[in-house]
Amino acid sequence: MRHLFVLAGVLALAATLGQSQPVQADETGVASIHTWARSGGRTCLVDHYHDGSGSGSSKASAQASAIRAWAEFTSWEYGTSWGRWGLAASKSVSCSGGGGSYSCSVSARACRGW
Repeated sequence: MRHLFVLAGVLALAATLGQSQPVQADETGVASIHTWARSGGRTCLVDHYHDGSGSGSSKASAQASAIRAWAEFTSWEYGTSWGRWGLAASKSVSCSGGGGSYSCSVSARACRGW
C-alpha cells in the first residue's frame, strides 16, 4: 500500500513539472531568482544585466573577446540557453584604445528563445 502512495506522489510531481516552462538540459535554475518577461520570441531577464570585458590587437577582436566573456559567464551561471549574445536585450558596447591595443566592455540582459 505504501508503494501506491509513493507512486501517486511521483505522478503528482511529474504532472506539476510538466506544466512549467521547458528547460534546456544544462540550465542551472539560477535564472529563476530574477523576474522574466517575454518579448519578441524570447524570454528575458527584466532588470538584471551581465557584463563582459576583453582586449585585443583590433577593436573587432577586443569586442569579440568581451562578448565571449559575457556569454561564458552567463552560460555558466544560468545555462547555455541564456548565454547567447545574439538573443540578449539592452546591449551596450564600449571600446577604447588604438595602435594595436584595444579594450572593450559589454553589458546586456540575458534572454533565451521560447
